[in-house]
Amino acid sequence: MSFLKKIFKFTKESSDEKSAKQQEVNLSLDDSFVHYFLEKGGKFLYCTKKEEIEYHLKNIIKENDWKELVCLDEKLSKLSKKIDVSFKSDINYTAPFFTTCEHLISDNGDILFSSNQLRSKKLASLSENFIVYATTSQLVKNTGEGLTGIKTNFKDNIPTNISSIKNYSLQKKEDNFLIYGNNNSKNLYLLLFEDL
Repeated sequence: MSFLKKIFKFTKESSDEKSAKQQEVNLSLDDSFVHYFLEKGGKFLYCTKKEEIEYHLKNIIKENDWKELVCLDEKLSKLSKKIDVSFKSDINYTAPFFTTCEHLISDNGDILFSSNQLRSKKLASLSENFIVYATTSQLVKNTGEGLTGIKTNFKDNIPTNISSIKNYSLQKKEDNFLIYGNNNSKNLYLLLFEDL
């Protein structure tokens, strides 16, 4: 009898383990985004105060020994006045690109941009180094919600050139004819500011 009890006990435990593994895990929008973002090779810095943004930006610039940044957003240029780096407003310049974004896509870790940030340039033609400033209020569940958000925020003047960065590692991946010539992988730092 003891032998049969052991078998049935073992069977019960293994079926409990299987059901635990099969349960769906529901993460919050921010947890889900960070999980996928880091999995794709992104570098993530969380900020709760404006001073932390400056502090992290200084350290990123120092770590990479960058002397210049391309920044098209006046608010970002003002935000970083105390940083010892020169800012260029020429999008054709090859220095690292410091920008905002439209939305952060929670279900896959992508960052959504538009012509508000990129003008008419394709992501693949810009610098391989990006620093993105975003807020927690820009988190959306999926790309559809991101596109709806853009449409809602810019009712009268919907931006063009909507695209996303899907990979945050510059390591070459196996060539695929579907993405040939459209590799938009970036060495990307995300400064995420808690605004909620």
